[in-house]
Amino acid sequence: MITAIAEARAQGDLSENAEYDAAKEKQGFIEGRIADLEGKLSSAQIIDPSELEAEGRVVFGATVELEELETGETVTYQIVGDDEADIKQSKISISSPIARALIGKYAGDTADVQAPGGVRQYEVLDVKYI
Repeated sequence: MITAIAEARAQGDLSENAEYDAAKEKQGFIEGRIADLEGKLSSAQIIDPSELEAEGRVVFGATVELEELETGETVTYQIVGDDEADIKQSKISISSPIARALIGKYAGDTADVQAPGGVRQYEVLDVKYI
């Protein structure tokens, strides 16, 4: 980034230098993102799901096996923080509608999840802390 700004400066008059303006804008964005990440890191806590004492209850960090009652399809998700969520790795955000519906449930319980296509009902088949 510093190199891009230096190259743009070398092109002369900065008042009409679009490359310089773009590089400075990008630098401002990057610095803002760094500050945001530093703020998150300063308050982050490491939670080891295997050490949770949730006694079979769905909590943050739990891995939950579910059956969608209408289709019989089974899925497994781990409930993680917003920044860790990755549906391809079966990690869903604690803020997602499905996680919010599951928190506090036990194996055998059902949860109604408000999805874009309507309400879907899931049965909790298993809760693990791995």
